[in-house]
Amino acid sequence: METLTDAILAIIMIGNTHYVDVGAGSDAIIFYETEKTAHMTLPGKEPLVGDMTVYDHGYHVAWQGGPAGDWQIAHEAGAFTYIGPDGKAAGTITKIVPGNSEGY
Repeated sequence: METLTDAILAIIMIGNTHYVDVGAGSDAIIFYETEKTAHMTLPGKEPLVGDMTVYDHGYHVAWQGGPAGDWQIAHEAGAFTYIGPDGKAAGTITKIVPGNSEGY
């Protein structure tokens, strides 16, 4: 599995909504509004807004009222996988929708 670079992250993240299978029965939903702001709703939780910084092979997000951490997105044939701050797979992207599909 290879982690995506900042140029590729900018293409698949900024201005798009990711739906991520986190093994909770419904997807986590993350909208990357700009290169500095993200919105996320985890299954069964209230929406969060985060301050984000993109790096060479990942990004950092500090959720207002929640945790902060460094994340990566890795790719292998047919799958994009979120890699959490602990270095372990945290979920697989099930779809990427252009724009703010959830109305954050």
